[in-house]
Formats: sequence, structure tokens, C-alpha cells
Amino acid sequence: MSQCTRFIESLARVDVSDRACNQFARGDRANAIRRRNLAIYFEEIGPANLLLIGEAPSHRGGRLTGIAFTSETLMLGGAHGHMGEHRGYRKATPGAVRSTEASATMVWSTIRDLSPLPLLWNAFPFHPFHHGDPLSNRMPLVGELQIGQRFIEGLMEMFPIERVVAIGNHAAKSLTLFGIAHEKVRHPSMGGKHEFVAGMARLSARGLRTED
Repeated sequence: MSQCTRFIESLARVDVSDRACNQFARGDRANAIRRRNLAIYFEEIGPANLLLIGEAPSHRGGRLTGIAFTSETLMLGGAHGHMGEHRGYRKATPGAVRSTEASATMVWSTIRDLSPLPLLWNAFPFHPFHHGDPLSNRMPLVGELQIGQRFIEGLMEMFPIERVVAIGNHAAKSLTLFGIAHEKVRHPSMGGKHEFVAGMARLSARGLRTED
């Protein structure tokens, strides 16, 4: 069993509360598709040396696709030259309508020319929601964040990560809690797009390469 397969199997075995969804759990065909999407993403990302960490998947992004900061529209449509149905990604939800997610679109439009492409992840890799409303988003609790710590550390072993960057204050607090050294950029939501783009540009100027 490969390191990637073991990692995804570990995700699938996590029990979460009734206010969270493990979108990788076994026993559900849609979750099997999400596990496969994540496996393809890990394979495609290659030797990523930058790890971008958000807070948690949203109900319109990683909850549906299995990939952080990635909506169905981005995943199936090619995410600015990356991903796409022709590479094996599949829609896990029924119907033809594809989800969109503003933060995901802004993140991908900013990182698309970085080489190697950054690895996207979340401090809590499962979808937290308000009780009784699975189509909502909430902040993960400290105990939930502690569940996510080992997966971040696992990614840092799987990939040649040299720098970890928190996307937003909540992700930064989580990484501080974990004792993981990191830098921070503004989250693109709530009017933060320009500051996020500027923050990523500063990182690029300090050592990240971009495609010509």
C-alpha cells in the first residue's frame, strides 16, 4: 500500500461528530469518488514544496469534491489549466449542475502559474456545519483541529514541503496550536481578494517560481 493510499484510508476511518461530515468515509459511493479525486490530485500535484492551509472545507467546495479550495466547476472544468474530467476527476453529487465557490475560484486564479503548484489543504479536513443544517459552514472546534494535526504532518512527510502558509487568521491560529512554523496571507473572502493576491505575490518574490 502506497503512502498516499494509507493517508486517504486514514481519512476515511475518522469518526466525526453529528455537526461534521467525513466526505471520505467508507460505505458511500459518492465518498469513494471523492477519495479517488483526492488520490488523483495528490498524484498530479507532484513535488509540491509549498503547503497552503485553510480552515476547513466549505459545503460548496471540498465537501463535494474531496479537494481543498476546489469546487466542482473548477475540478471538472480544468481549474485554470489544472485538473479536468479528462484526467479522471469525477462529480460525486447527482445532477448536471456544478457547484461554484468564490474563495476557491480566487485561490486557483492566484496560484495557477506557480511552479511547482502549491498543495492545498485544511486544518480540519472534514466539513463542519451548524447542527441540523449540513449546507452551512462553521468554525471547527479545538478538538476537531487536533484531529487535523496528524494529517498536516502526514502531508509534510509525503511531499517535500519547505514552507507552510496559512490562508487567513483562523488557519494561522490552528497552525500555531499545532506548533507548525508558518507564514500567513489574508483569506480572499469578505473583500480580501486583493490582499490575498498581494500576499501570494510577496511569497513568490521571496523564492517561489512562476511559469513563464
